[in-house]
Amino acid sequence: MRIAAVSTSARKGEKKTNRPEITLIANHGAEGDAHADGSHRQLSLLALEDIEHMRSLGADVHPGDFAENLTTEGVELHTCPVGTRFGVGESVELVLTQIGKECHAGCAIRQQTGDCIMPSRGVFCRILKGGVVRPGDSFRILSRPAPLAASSQTEGQS
Repeated sequence: MRIAAVSTSARKGEKKTNRPEITLIANHGAEGDAHADGSHRQLSLLALEDIEHMRSLGADVHPGDFAENLTTEGVELHTCPVGTRFGVGESVELVLTQIGKECHAGCAIRQQTGDCIMPSRGVFCRILKGGVVRPGDSFRILSRPAPLAASSQTEGQS
């Protein structure tokens, strides 16, 4: 399992741009990213395999196009329960806080293909230990909690 791409955007509501590296700030988000706000959704992740599925449906999509900060390879993120801890590279630690999100009105990908993967496949994390992340860095599951009740899919939502 590894990091396939790292991405940020200066404004919300736009595709993220792939970068050679990004710096993750504990309890805040990705440095320079519009979504870094210290909430429970500090960082968004999506699996490369899910992007490839959207390509098979005819979408011209690439890492960062779903506004994810980290594109992973080799793990089905959406199958991990809330509370799962991930390790990235040598020192970064994340905890999964939310699975899926609602697409915004006028989601271009949903219009193009009739479907979008973020509501069911994208995940969000809080940054426990920050550091620099680059494509090619290792990505691993450090621990998985017992499955939560079906009614609790987010942590700390208000």
